[in-house]
Formats: sequence, C-alpha cells, structure tokens
Amino acid sequence: MASSSSAWVEWAAEYTKAAQADARPAHEWVARVAAAASAGDGEDVQFSAGLAEMLARVLLSGGGSGAAPAAAWKYAEAALAARLASPALLLALLSIRVIPHRLASPTAYRLYLELLRRHGFTLCFQIKGSNFKKITQSIDDNLNLSKIFGISTCEPGVFVVEFVLCILWQLVDTALDNEGLLELTPEKAAQWPTRPQDVSTFEGSLSEQMPEKIEKLQKMNSVTTIELIGNLLHDKVVNRILSLARENMKTQWGVFANRLQLLVANSSTLKASKMSSEAFQQLILDEHNVYGENKHSLRKKFHPTVAFNPISSPNGRCLGASYSALWIPIDMYLEDCLHGSIAATNSIEILSGLVKALQAVNRSTWRDAFMALWIASVRLVQREREPIEGPVPHLETRLCMLLSIATLAVADIIEEADSCHNELNNHWKGKSAKDDLRKELMLSLQVLGDYESLLVPPPCIISAANLAASKAAMFVSAANISNGYMESGNDSTMNYSGNMRHLIVESCISRNLLDTSAYFWPGYINGHVNSMSHTLPSQLAGWSSFMNGAPLTQSLVNTLVSIPASSLAELEKLFEVAVNGSDEDKVSAATVLCGATLLRGWNFQEHTVRLVVKLLSHSDAADFSGRESQLMKHGPMLNVILTGISPVDYAPIFSFHGLVPELAAALMAICEVFGCLSPSVSWTLGTGEEISAHSVFSNAFILLLRLWKFNHPPLEYCIMGDGAPVGSQLTPEYLLLLRNPRVLSASSLSKSRSSQKQLPVNSSPSSYNPIFMDSFPKLKLWYRQHQACLASTLSGLAHGTPVHNIVDSLLNLMFRKANKGSTSIGSLSGSSSISNSSGPGGDDSHLWPQLPAWEILEAVPFVVDAALTACSHGRLFPRELATGLKDLADFLPASIATIASYFSAEVTRGVWKPAFMNGTDWPSPAANLSMVEEHIKKIVAATGVDVPRLATGGSTLGRLPLPLAAFVSLTITYKLDKSSERFLNLAGPALENLAASCPWPSMAIVAALWTQKKLLHFYPWHVIDIIMLLRRCCQPSGSRVWLSLLWWSVPCCSRNSLPPDIPVHQGLLYTWRRYT
Repeated sequence: MASSSSAWVEWAAEYTKAAQADARPAHEWVARVAAAASAGDGEDVQFSAGLAEMLARVLLSGGGSGAAPAAAWKYAEAALAARLASPALLLALLSIRVIPHRLASPTAYRLYLELLRRHGFTLCFQIKGSNFKKITQSIDDNLNLSKIFGISTCEPGVFVVEFVLCILWQLVDTALDNEGLLELTPEKAAQWPTRPQDVSTFEGSLSEQMPEKIEKLQKMNSVTTIELIGNLLHDKVVNRILSLARENMKTQWGVFANRLQLLVANSSTLKASKMSSEAFQQLILDEHNVYGENKHSLRKKFHPTVAFNPISSPNGRCLGASYSALWIPIDMYLEDCLHGSIAATNSIEILSGLVKALQAVNRSTWRDAFMALWIASVRLVQREREPIEGPVPHLETRLCMLLSIATLAVADIIEEADSCHNELNNHWKGKSAKDDLRKELMLSLQVLGDYESLLVPPPCIISAANLAASKAAMFVSAANISNGYMESGNDSTMNYSGNMRHLIVESCISRNLLDTSAYFWPGYINGHVNSMSHTLPSQLAGWSSFMNGAPLTQSLVNTLVSIPASSLAELEKLFEVAVNGSDEDKVSAATVLCGATLLRGWNFQEHTVRLVVKLLSHSDAADFSGRESQLMKHGPMLNVILTGISPVDYAPIFSFHGLVPELAAALMAICEVFGCLSPSVSWTLGTGEEISAHSVFSNAFILLLRLWKFNHPPLEYCIMGDGAPVGSQLTPEYLLLLRNPRVLSASSLSKSRSSQKQLPVNSSPSSYNPIFMDSFPKLKLWYRQHQACLASTLSGLAHGTPVHNIVDSLLNLMFRKANKGSTSIGSLSGSSSISNSSGPGGDDSHLWPQLPAWEILEAVPFVVDAALTACSHGRLFPRELATGLKDLADFLPASIATIASYFSAEVTRGVWKPAFMNGTDWPSPAANLSMVEEHIKKIVAATGVDVPRLATGGSTLGRLPLPLAAFVSLTITYKLDKSSERFLNLAGPALENLAASCPWPSMAIVAALWTQKKLLHFYPWHVIDIIMLLRRCCQPSGSRVWLSLLWWSVPCCSRNSLPPDIPVHQGLLYTWRRYT
C-alpha cells in the first residue's frame, strides 16, 4: 500500500495515535483533522487519498478488539461522513485485506460491511474531486480493475461501473466461500482474495483474542453479507449501474451471473434468511431488472410525476425525465421575479411557500429542497454571462435574490417548522425541528461546494467573495493556533480565493442559520491559514474610522459609498446620523446608506431597506400641507435618497422584500408636499449643488410611477384578457390598501425571527395611521386626469382659465424659435383655444413659469396635444417637436410621465397619420434594422415562428404612428449619463408597451433607433420584441400554455451554456438549450 501523504496527513497520523491512546471522541478528532486539512497545502483535502491510506494503515494494524481499534473505526466513519477521506479508496484497501481475514477477525469484517453499507456507493460526489484521477489510479493498482475487466478506468463512468461490480462480486465470492461453494465454480477460485494465502502483501495483523465469540460472529457475518448483497440488488442506482455492466462487459458479466446463480441455488444461508431470492434471480435475466420491468421502461419508472406528466416543449420535444426536473418551478419563479413587473407581494414568503410545497409534493428530503433552491439561485446569477437586459446587466437584483431573499426564505421555513413543532409538542423536550432543518441546510451547502464552476463569482463581487474566504481563514487560523497546530515554514501572506458559496454561508451565519463551524468544512478554505495576516483589510479601514467617530468628510463618504457596511452596528450608527445629525451629516449619511450598503449589504439587507423607507416616511401621515409639512426641512436628504434608489436595480430589491406598498405611501406624501411648492424653493448642498422643489418632486414622482404599470395602454389588457398577470393592474389605491393592514397590525410589524439578528434601532413605520387617496388631493386629481386621458380624447380646456394660461406660456417657451415671425403653435391646435402671443426671445430658465409642479402637470396633456396636432398639420417640424418636448421635460422631469401616458392613449385610438422614418423628417432606423431582424430570427428559430421580412430600402419605408414616432424621437434625445438614467428607466418601459400596441414592425424600428443611440441597456428590446410578436402569432389559437412556455423559453435560447460540470438537471434553461 503506497503512501502519498502530505504534511497535514502526516500530522493527522500522529494525532490519531495520540487520540487513540487518550480515547478522544470521534467528533473532536474529526474537527481537529478538518482544521488541519483546511490549513494544509490546498491539495488532496476533500476526499483525501492520503488520509484514506493513513486510516487504512491504522485500521489494519490495530487488531480487531480493544478500545484503541474501536476508536480507529469510529474515526474512519467520521472522516468518511465529513468527506475528509475517500470512501472508495479506503474501502478498496480494506476489502482485499479484511475479507481474507474475516474468519480470524470477524469484528473487523463486520465493521467493514457497515462502512460499505453507509459509504460504499456515494461516488457521484467523489467524481467532482480534484484528486479523483489519483484515487482511481490507486484503486486500480490495488484491485486490478483495468486488467480484470479489460477496460481502462480513466473515464469516471467506466470506473464507477467497474468499482460497483467489483465490490458486489467480492461480496458474492465471500458468501460462496463461507459455504464452500467456490469449488463448484469453473474457476474454483475467487476473483479477488477471500483467504489469507491469497494476499501477496499484508501490512499489520488482524487477530482477536476471544475465540469463544468468533464462531458466533462468523455466522452473523455470513447472514449480513447475504443481506447486504440483497439490499444492493434492490437499490435503484446500483441496479442501473449493473445493467450497464451487463450490456457493456458481457464476458465478465457472464462469469459474475453464474456465481450469483450458484449462490441462489445452493446457499443455505440465503434460504434460511428473510431475504427473498427473487432479486437475485431477476438480475440474472437479460431483459428485466429487480423490479420486473423491461429495461426500456426504466426511464418511465424513475419518478411517477415525471412519467405521468412529462415536461415538454411547445413543439413536442420532451425535456427529459429527471428527478430534479421537479424543482423547475423554483427556476421559473426566480426568473419571473426579475423579468416581470415590480410586484407588491413579498418574494420571501412566496419563495418559502413554493419550496415547502415542492418538498411535500415531491416527497423529498429537506436537503434536496434546499439544494434545489441554492442551485436555482446560483444559476440565476450565472445567467448574467450573456444578459438579456443588454450591455449593462442588472446583476444586483440577481445577487439580492441569491444572497438575501433565498436565505430569508430558508429562515422562514426553519422558523415555521420550529414554531409548528413547539405548538404540537410543548411537552416534549428533545431535538427541535429547527435543529433537524439546520442540519439539512448544512448538508445542502456542503454538497453545493462540489459545483465549483457554478460557484465562480461574477467579476464585480470577486473581492467580496475573497473577503468572505479570508474571514473564515482568519477564524480557522486563530482556532488552530489555540489548539497547538502550527505549520512549519514561514510562508508569506496569501490572498484567499472565495466563491459564491462563501457569500451564501456568510449570509446564513449572519442570520443564525449556521454557526462558524462551517469554516472547518473540508475544502472550504484553500491556502495556508497560519500564514494569514490578521490585520484589518484596507477596504474596511473607512468603516473603522467612521465607527471610531471620524466626521463624514467628502473623502470618507466617497469611500463608504463604494463599500458595504459589514455589521449591523455600522448600519445602526449610519441611520442614527441620518436622523439626528446636522443637515450636512444627514445628507452624507443618506448618501452612504443608499450606496453599496443597500445594494450589496446582503447579510442584513432586510433591515437596510426598511430603514430607507423609514427615512422617506413622515412621522405624521395626516400632515401634507405644503410649507407647513415637516418634510420640507428634510428636502436635501430626501432628494439624496430618491436619486440614490432611482437606478433600475433598486426598485426590484424593495419589491423582493415586500416593501412596495410602504415605499409607495412614503413617495405619495413627498409628491403631495413638494408638488405644491414653487421651484424658487431650493436648498444648497455642501458641495455647492442647488436642488429645487421641482427636483425633489420629479425624483419622487417618477419613482412612484415605476411601482405600478401606469404606462400600459388599455389595449394590452384587452389582448391578454384573463391572461393578464395578477397584480399587473396595480393602482395607488390598491397599494395603499395593502399598506394599511401591515402598519395597523403592530404584532406583525414587531414580529421578529429568533434566527435573525435584530437592529437596536426601531425600523418599524413612522406612522401607524391608515392612509387613503383622500390624504393626497393633488395626487388624486392628477390620477383622475391620467385615467381620463387614457379613456378619451382631451376636452374641457376653457379660454382664460389658469390652466389655459399655463398651456399658452409653456407652448411659447417650448417652441419660441418656431413662433418667431409666425402664428403661435397654440392657435393651431384644433383641440385647444390657445391665444396668439409671442414667446420670450431668450433661453433663460427663469422665464419658465415659477409654478408648483402639480399645476404644470395639469397643463402638460394639453401642451402635448397642441404640439402633436401642429406637427401633424405641418406647422411644426418633427425635430422642433422633439426639442420642445425635451425642453419641457428638462424644466420639469416629472412631465415625462404625463407625456408617456398621453402618447400611449393616442396610439391606441388609431386616429393619427403615420410618420415615415426616412431620416429627413424623422430619424431613420435603416442603419440597424437588418441587424435587429437577424437577431430576432435567430432567437425565435427554435420556436417555429416565421418573422415577417423587414424592408430596409427601396420605395418601402418604415412607418410608425405619429405619437409613437414623437415619443421615440424624444427618448433618443437623452444623453447616456447618470442624471438621465432615472428618467429613461420610466420612459423605456412606457415606450416598450407603446410600441407593442402597434403593428409589426414597430417594435423592430424602435429597437433599431435605440440601438443607434446605445440606449439598449435601459431597454431589453430583443426579449420584449419577440414576446410581443409571438403573443400576436399565438393569440388566435387561444393557447395560454404556449404563451407561458414561450415567455420562459425564448429568452433562454440565446444564452451561452454553462461550464460542462454544471449539472444539466439543475435548471430549465440549460435543458431547453439541449433539446431545442
């Protein structure tokens, strides 16, 4: 038995001797050895070959009785259970040395059978090990698999088949030898050693000093051997592996089958046992397995749900019968969360409920259920390798789902199970359900570590993953030093390589789902722990300074914004500064809070989002009276928060945590107050930047409108009918109805999970009073006007009214160049009686009306209607129309919402003449239209849908309805900068739905125009375009099943496949690529 040990294995050998002498318990031994393995050289740690060889030597040299040998077998069992040693190699080494001496040492043989029963066939995990080739070579050297079976073991699949057949063959030969039946075989000898003289080399001595018990143990072992053979033949996985051996190694199988038949026919032990001989007989037959089923029906028998209700693609291709295919609803829900609209529901509750339902329906273990959740969540992040959102992927929402929502869903499951257990068993004192589920969670995360390529972190979070690994290394290093284990040598400090499992484990530890013993898992840390420097990482120095009382200077703020807080104490202090600090410190603290701490503080994100909503909320929900409101004095801080959470990745995070109703209520109050203020009301920040009441209002208003599908035209719901998604028609009233019961129920708000750390500060809502739309009269008035605009054409503008005067003033300011020397735009509108007046000659911003935002918004629909009418009559050039609308949106950014709603309504009416996108009057999409067409055709090729050919030249020109042409012309005037992003995040979805309401190829033309302006990272055109096209193609058939499948599958067809070692069965997307 050759040795291939490393330094830590040599230490483990010495420690094992000492542990045996001191009779130390197995759990202490395995913890110390695991720590030593983690501190080793990073090779041969998990499923270690060196440790397996060392344990084999200890077991074989220790005899069969006494305290020390018994401890050694317990150590071996603990090492295999913790995946420290290779089970296959250890059992291979023991089999050819213990079996021949089973008569002299029946205790050792009995313990070997127990190890074989528990760990002999966990090969799927060992195959993933980096040292698997080394293990297979060592096993082949000892068992001569390649020589006996005539096939090299270099391929993992071949090795598994040969190893399983070898182990079973050894047991059959042993059973035959026990009853003297080997002489009846043609070879008259065993294939592997069954007697001491068959062993060429033997290290150690197996002997027992109690002969009076030997004979009794021998008889018991004979029965146990027969029972183990029968149990293995009944095992589905083993049975199918043996089927592969029968089909691919016919000569060797024939020899084995003859011996098995001999055992069935002549074994008195088998006949006297309770084991049925049917399993033995069925395996010998060529066409049936032990269940009596034809080999061609094995696939149908795999799982009854899959057999009776297979998952198929729309064109009839089966996606495969796999047990893990039953977990596909998790993948689908996670994907739907990202690509659906912002919802008012709580994703944590839905996801935990889904996992519980699937676990019950599938009758699976909780380890499998948790594993399915982790795999689906990690794959959700990895699908950003080819993002469908465009060149700027929305990765943060995916990371939130993995590292915050999924972990909180697990916490909900564990807490609910424990509470139910306590209610039903208050009198029972023992292990709680929580402990059982935590063990299952631990096992799932240990198995997750086998999928190394799947766990590779995206580049933007590599530093966070490395920091998590370094934190574990520092902890293990301190434990090793205190335990007296020191590694020789003076290695320099190393950078530890982390992956997404490190981040998941940290998220679980922060919520008390795991403890720090996870740091000692085999393979969790790679590198020399004892060379780890215990100095504070440089990226955390800024937070350390802040906690030590350093003032929030601009340089410190810039540092803290880019680095998430690492503890709840830091979050608490930041919130206290935002509430009780000076005005300048409040702005700085709010800036930091809405930076990386909110976006990537996954370990306590559920607290951060609530604190942000609390900062936006007013203490008295009944006080929304403009200048009298207490919100006035917090204008700068509110504006910082609103701009901070405006990027596209933030709103879904609030949605995942179920805070959309609370956030909407806070935004309504801000809009009501600041919308009543003149733009002359302003604040100057410490940086010198000046913000006006219009800016605060616009930021709040646009964010509020993104929380429901206000911009979807009525025609969409006519098309979708009952297929419209639940909650897709959210209204402000509905959001408030959802909010009120939550804040009125003090018990539900104060409810805390014992598994989660709680903030010392109160993160509950500022007010427990119910809020209704009547609390916001200005917002209610605008919303009624918005609904009226969607329902019918504009009317009711009387000459000389305040609204008429505002419309007239805005039109002349927007089109002052067009008005010079000619009739004003207002007088050309057939829908308005706007007086003729000359506009201001300059471009000074102070010439715009200094009116509250609500008054301007009331006039905007009439302004847009007059401008569009003038353009349709040729009195206003399209470029002037776009420029004028852009000036209006620059003056009051919130007006883009009203512009969007007006254009959406007018497109559905179909009364406007088309605009020819010829590059002269209107922008031309010709430069990119062919590319868009090819991309669409490539994606839908697998669905069998024909894409109409787009004419890109000649006499046929692309045409769009006039309102759509005006809107797309307006959007492409925006520059690609951070200040425009929050407005494009509103305009993009509005334009998407507006184009979807128009005939083909309107979507393709809009996509081509946006491509030219490089705006596609705000606008996922090539997904929505295809879905809308397919919806129209499939609508006449009325098949909503097709639509739902296409919604899921089409975005997936264009994605790159993941690395080959990612399991195909763990997700629908990869499966779809393989079968389409």
